[in-house]
Amino acid sequence: MANDDVVLKQYLSKYKHRDYTAHEVVNLIQVYRSLTYRLEAFVFNNGVRKDLLNLEGTIPVNYKGAFYNIPVCIWLMDTHPQNAPLCFVKPTSDMSIKVSKYVDSNGKVYLPFLHEWSQNGSTLQKLIQCMITAFGELPPVYSKPRNENRAPYPVSSFMPQPTGYPYPPGTTPQPGYPTQTPYPTTSNLPYPNFGAPYPGAVSTNGMPYPPAASGTPYPQPAGYGGPASTDVAGGTITEEHIKASLLSAVEDKLRRRLKEQSLQSQAELETLRRTQQELREGKSRLEDILTRLQRERAELDKNVTILQEKEKELHTAIERLEEQEGIDVDEAVVTTAPLYSQLLNAFAEEATLEDAIYYMGEALRKEVIDLDTFLKQVRTLARRQFTLRALMHKCRQKAQLAC
Repeated sequence: MANDDVVLKQYLSKYKHRDYTAHEVVNLIQVYRSLTYRLEAFVFNNGVRKDLLNLEGTIPVNYKGAFYNIPVCIWLMDTHPQNAPLCFVKPTSDMSIKVSKYVDSNGKVYLPFLHEWSQNGSTLQKLIQCMITAFGELPPVYSKPRNENRAPYPVSSFMPQPTGYPYPPGTTPQPGYPTQTPYPTTSNLPYPNFGAPYPGAVSTNGMPYPPAASGTPYPQPAGYGGPASTDVAGGTITEEHIKASLLSAVEDKLRRRLKEQSLQSQAELETLRRTQQELREGKSRLEDILTRLQRERAELDKNVTILQEKEKELHTAIERLEEQEGIDVDEAVVTTAPLYSQLLNAFAEEATLEDAIYYMGEALRKEVIDLDTFLKQVRTLARRQFTLRALMHKCRQKAQLAC
């Protein structure tokens, strides 16, 4: 565990939440020991290439009382756990993907748990449990017939093809991956498999079906192409029987393919519906933003209008002042009562005496006057200042102003 933790932290050096992701991966591989991790390059739809941690291996799925090891791979984003991982079913060379509402034709997994991924409540172990439950309902893979040509692993922009996949003929799959029997066959899936099973298919109890005698699921009479009828096992098989059997086989195959196509179309339709819902939510958000911007623009226009009116008032006031004659400072302030006039004059004279005392001090400091002259003049000015302050105090009391 300590070694895994050190290696994982080296792999996750560029991850935003390195310690949390490493701890979660270590806990996951302790529970599901068939999963292995490695750092691989991942190419997104827009061509961006990133080195992401890939969890690859099998998970046990209970389908109709039997356990099957389903191969999966999980790509962890570099912002994990803020963003949901990308999950894929990764079939081996002897398996094919079964399209359903949980898996598309490229093997990408769609689950409500991934769509509602939460940074606080969602974990990798819960994700694996949801995949096990969903695949137990609708298995994502089935065994290929032995005589079917092996198709290359589907490569999409969501899951780049790993090196060395698919396995070349004559080699064994990667350790930890089942070879044949652990995967459900077409006869075990919830979709009908009409006719005889494919060669090499296995039943639910793990025992292989007996191979057909002539290599085809429908028996042929010994003299096919000659006599019209032949006795087989005490019965008679005619050309009409063979024709009906072939028509039934074709009808079953068409029905099976139509159902697969229908399920694939339903999965794509569900994806389009989710996209439509997201687009509608985005449209609603954009409309709210547009409404708010329009409201703010209306307020700005209103403020601009007010500022323009104030500017006009200022220009008018300036023009009016320019047209007026000079103002006499002594007549600029006119009191409304004799008491206020007496108070104003006393205040002005007291301020003048304050300045005079200050400048007398400056004259003494500069030795312009002697000390006796300074003291004599200051006593006279201070006595007058005291009288004026007493007069202002009485005026304020008479006028009922604050003293």
